[in-house]
Amino acid sequence: MKLCNKNNFILGFILAVCCFLNTLSAQNLDSKIDPLIRNEIKDPNGPGAAFLIAKKGEILYQKSFGKANIELNVDLGSEFVFQLGSMTKQFTAIAILMLEEQGKLKTHDLVSKYILDYPSGDKITLHHLLTHTSGIKDFTKMKSLRDIAQKEMSPKMMVDFFKNEPVDFAPGEKFDYNNSGYILLGHIIELVSGETYEDFIEKNIFQKIGMNQSCFATDRQIISKRAYGYQKKESGYVNKTVINYSVPFSSGALMSTLNDMLKWQNALNTNQLISAETAKKAFSKYKLNNGEEFKYGYGWHIRDINGIATREHGGSIFGYKTMGVYVPSLDVYVLGFTNCDCISPTQLTQDIAKLVLETEAKN
Repeated sequence: MKLCNKNNFILGFILAVCCFLNTLSAQNLDSKIDPLIRNEIKDPNGPGAAFLIAKKGEILYQKSFGKANIELNVDLGSEFVFQLGSMTKQFTAIAILMLEEQGKLKTHDLVSKYILDYPSGDKITLHHLLTHTSGIKDFTKMKSLRDIAQKEMSPKMMVDFFKNEPVDFAPGEKFDYNNSGYILLGHIIELVSGETYEDFIEKNIFQKIGMNQSCFATDRQIISKRAYGYQKKESGYVNKTVINYSVPFSSGALMSTLNDMLKWQNALNTNQLISAETAKKAFSKYKLNNGEEFKYGYGWHIRDINGIATREHGGSIFGYKTMGVYVPSLDVYVLGFTNCDCISPTQLTQDIAKLVLETEAKN
C-alpha cells in the first residue's frame, strides 16, 4: 500500500510538472505571437482576426482580435464563423478523391466523359483541373463577371459562362491558379454522385467528422456566431459587397470556424475520409508536360519553411481572408481568419508557423 501511495505521488508530481511546463510554453508562445498579430490588427474597434495553433491535434494557442460586428460592437471570438474563400478547394479536391475510392470516377478521366460538349474536354483531365494546369479561362478574370455576381447560377450555368472562352495554354503546359477548374470539379461531383455539391459535402464530410458549424455560404439564413464581413474604403469600413454564393460555388463558397477546420485537419491525418494511399495524391507535387515540377497538389500548395515541408492554402472573398499552414513532420497546424479583406492573414500565418518551428527546434 505504501508503495502504491509513493507511485501515485511520483505520478502526480510528474503530471504537475508537465502541466506547469505546458502552461509556461503556452505563455511563451503568447508573448511572442500576440505582438505579431497586434502589429497587424491595430484597430480594436474595427474588423479583426482569429488565430489557432495546434500540435498533434491539441490546441496550443487560440485567440481573436477586433470585432465580429462593428455596428453592434460585438467582440470577435474564436468560435465565430468565417467565409473560407479558396480554402473551399481542399474540400472539393478530397470529395473528388472520395468518389475515386468509390469507383465512380478517376482523376485521369477526361472532362468530356462527364460534360460531352465541353470544348477541349477530350484533352483536359480531372487531374489538370485539380492542379490548375488545364489552361481554361479563370472566370474571376472575366469582365462580364459583374453581370452575374448577384444572380442565382446553377453549376451548369457557371460552366456555360466560361467554357467557350479561349484557353490560355494547352493542358499540362503551365501552372496557373484557376477558379474555373474547381467549378468544373464541383459540377462533376454533382453529376457523378447524384447529389448537390452542398449536400455531398454536408453529408460525407461535415456530418461525418462533426464540423457542426460549417456549411455552404449564405447571407439569407441565420448563422449562429457569424463574423460579419467588411471592406475598407477611403471613408472607412463598409459592409462587404454582396455576391450570390452560387457563383464561387465549389471554388470558394464554404464557411467554417477555427475549431471545425482543426477537426478537418485531424480527420485527414487519421484517414477518416480517404485512405493514406489516396491522400498522397492530394499532397504530392506534380510535373508539367516538359518535366518541370510545380508546387501544388490537389487543393493545397506544397511548400516549405526553412526546408521543412508544409501544406498551405489561403482564401479571399469579399469581406474575408483566410490562411492555413500545416507542417506534416511535426503535426503542427496554424490557421488565420480575418473578417475584412483589407487584412491579409497570409504572411502573418506563415510567420507564426515559422516562429513555432523555431521554438520546436530549440526544445
